[in-house]
This record gives sequence, C-alpha cells and structure tokens, in this order.
Amino acid sequence: MDESGITRLVIVGGGTAGWITAAAFARLLGQRLAIELVESEAIGTVGVGEATIPQIIRLNTILGIDEHDFLRHTGGTFKLGIEFVDWGRKGTRYLHTFGETGLALGHVAFHHYWRRSLGQGTHHDPMSLWDYSLHQHAAAAARFGKLERVGNTALAGLAYAYHFDASRYAAYLRAYAEARGVVRTEGIVAAVEREGTSGDITAITLADGRRVAGDFFIDCTGFRALLLGEALGVGYEDWSRWLPCDRALAVPSERLPVLVPYTRAGAREAGWQWRIPLQHRTGNGLVYSSSFLADEAAAEMLLAGLDTPALGDPRPIRFTTGRRQAFWAHNCVGIGLASGFLEPLESTSIHLIQSHVSRLIQLFPGNRRSSAERDEYNRRCAAEFAQIRDFLILHYHQTAREDSEFWRYCRHMAVPDSLTHKLELFAASGRVGRDVDDLFREASWVQVMLGQGLMPRAHDPMADQISPGQLAEFLANLKTIITRAVAGLPAHEDYLARHCAADPASLAA
Repeated sequence: MDESGITRLVIVGGGTAGWITAAAFARLLGQRLAIELVESEAIGTVGVGEATIPQIIRLNTILGIDEHDFLRHTGGTFKLGIEFVDWGRKGTRYLHTFGETGLALGHVAFHHYWRRSLGQGTHHDPMSLWDYSLHQHAAAAARFGKLERVGNTALAGLAYAYHFDASRYAAYLRAYAEARGVVRTEGIVAAVEREGTSGDITAITLADGRRVAGDFFIDCTGFRALLLGEALGVGYEDWSRWLPCDRALAVPSERLPVLVPYTRAGAREAGWQWRIPLQHRTGNGLVYSSSFLADEAAAEMLLAGLDTPALGDPRPIRFTTGRRQAFWAHNCVGIGLASGFLEPLESTSIHLIQSHVSRLIQLFPGNRRSSAERDEYNRRCAAEFAQIRDFLILHYHQTAREDSEFWRYCRHMAVPDSLTHKLELFAASGRVGRDVDDLFREASWVQVMLGQGLMPRAHDPMADQISPGQLAEFLANLKTIITRAVAGLPAHEDYLARHCAADPASLAA
C-alpha cells in the first residue's frame, strides 16, 4: 500500500454506531472523503441504548440537528438523571443527577458545607444531600423546562439528556448522512482483503461477490468486531471479574401513566433492571450474571417487575464486559460494541460512540503514515474506558448488601487500585480524586458514593470559614430558591406536548 492520502472511508455496520459515525464524518470531513457505509437488513442491531448523558447535546449541535424535531421523530423524552433503587442497601434510593447539588462557595464544593452541617458523627442520612438538588426536586415532581440559571442567583439551571428510541435515532441519522453524500450499500461481508506487506485492510468482499475498496475502515459490526477482532486479530481485555454481569434481556412495555424525566435502575438479586420512559412506550431490561441467575428465572423476574404490560417477549443479549486491546489497529478503528462493552448502568454506550468518533475526527490522519495519531487515539480511549469502568464498579462494590450470593461477591471482590484510592480519599475527607479528563464530574462521584452509603468522616476545613449562623442561613436560602424554581417549571408531559410531541401514527409504523 502506498503512502498517498486517505480519500475513501468505508464504515462496516450500521445501527446507532454506524450512522453516528457516518453523520459526523459527513458533516465535518465530507468535503475531503468519499464515505460508504455497508450494512445488511438481515443482521439485527443490539439497539438497547435508549438513555443518554448530556454530551449527546454537543453531538446534535455539531450536526445542526434541531432538538425538538429529533425528539418528535424518536419518541424522545428528557432526562435529568438516573434513579438507583436498592443499590447501597435494600429500601434506599437516590438520583444521580446531571447537575450540581447545592452551590459551591469560593473554591469549596457544596457537599463539604453540607457535611459540616451534620456534625462530626457518622450516623446521619446521606440522602439529605438531595434536599439541595434542583434536579432531584424537579424529577420527583415530574417537571421539566429549559432553565439555564435560577433567576438572578448563582445557582445553575437544569442539565439534561434524552431518552429515545435508538433504532429511530439511527434511521434519523441515516437520512441526515445520506442527504450529505454518504453512500449506503446493502450486503453481508464475506471476506476481508489485506495488503501483504503492511497488513492494512484494502477491501471487503460481499456475499454476492461485490468488492468495496477503501483507504480507511471503521468497524461498527458490534460484538463480533468483524474487522478489528476477526480480520486483524486484536484481542479482548476481559473485565468480568469486576463487572460480572454477562447477559441482558430487553423488552418494551406500554407507556408509563406519567412520563417521569429520569431513568430508573433497580438492583435485583443478581444484577439490575432498567426502565426508560419514551413517549410511545417504555424501554425495559434486566442486566444479570448467568453465574448467579438462570436465564429462565431472569426472564420471569424481568416480566414480573414491569410497571406496564409487556409489548413482546424478552430479547436476549450476551456480552463480556471489557474492551479491545487496541481501538485502532492498522487502518481500522472499532466504534461502538466493536471497541468494547461497558454495561448501560450509567448510559455511556452512545456517549462512547460519539466520544470515539469525535476523537477520531480530531486525530484523523492525512495519509497512511498514522502511527503517532493511532498511539494517541488508543491511549486516550483506553483511559476513558478505565475511568468509566471504575465508576461502574463503584455501584456494585460500595454496598452493604449481603442478601444474595451475587451481592456478597460484589461487596467483597478486589477492585482496581485506582478505585480503591478514590474510595479511601472520599471516606477520609469528602475529597474526590478525580482525573482531570474524567467523563464524570466531581458532583457525580459525590452523589454515587454518598448514595451507595459511603459517608466521609470529615469535611474540607475550608468550609469552616463561615459561621454556624451563616451556614444555616445559606442552607435555608438554597432550599427556598430551589422550591420556588421547581414550582415555576411546567410538567414534563406538558413541555413535550407543547414542543416535541411525537406523531403516534409514525411511531406505530
């Protein structure tokens, strides 16, 4: 293969990963590249990624997508966070919100002032932190509105993401990408051609004999990783010792009576169950470990735990949590499930697609001499995967539950040193040892560690600089401001009806 420029980009596989990739490349590099996406209608997609985190707003903004139009076409709703039920111990619940809790003073995070207000004892209810959360109160009241800031105060408004039908989102992006020149080719890959000297991929051959040549290839073929894993032989790093769930069942059910603006993740005997409210239906699923729960029992558990009648039979998905040992090898990058899998507990699946696509566009090589760009891409993707991995492990490991074999295993398992350090630091002083490029904010780590029952023994001494009277007044004022702000928000359903109501006929098609 010569050293000339890269002009032909081939994306293998569709679904959410393939069409996000195609849309982003068409928007940002479409003048330079001829883009072809190869997929087959005969091959299904996993399609359970219906909940997102706020970073998706950046993707839609870059693409120039109108938020209300996108939500109408995908039956979407708004999301203020994820409610975790029965995780730290049975009978508890907390909301991991997308916003800050309370208000920082100076350079000291709010939770230190809150911890100070409880005194130095350790037997206080950590859930009281959410008394000072705008997002918690809005979610509990099923209210939502565009609120960038609370009145003329320093309190930030509502940070949000979306719930939507992932298959409809892929179709929406397909129309977007094809309108910008992406060529879609229907077909099943039968063979992968590689150049003899470099080992780079030169073309794929389809089952009907057609040949699709390219200079650079993106593997969006899901768990199979047809190019990166099978053709190029990139191995897989198994993380199931820390994240033992290896199966999921997904089933839609009827629409919720009230469209709440949050995802729910309820801990179960050997895993957890999700509930995602859409305008036209509810997405549900059970993520579990087959070592601790039989498939038949899992299906019964899922169906028995639905809030609305099922609209079909549970669809099984098998996976191994972990990642490819390299995300970019030769002239091929794996995006989506082809790059690895981190279970959807914190709705990071679609984020990892857009994050990797954005990173690849930033580092996309001008020619086939790309070792420096490839090394940097792999380094940054590996760091991101590890950071998210640790955040997910936190939910399982920081628990008081001993009521099943699964939870006993999770509570007592050895965890990565990087997570152990964060837990010890927070337990000692409420400080968060967060990496500067960590996807999850300090407020996220604080909410989950407190929500899981880890109460810090002390607070930052800088929080002692205001008097007890000033602290009491500060906390009381925050509660008043938040209560008034939430009272002024419309109901979530009313906001959807006014701005982005989906057409029932189109969603039923």
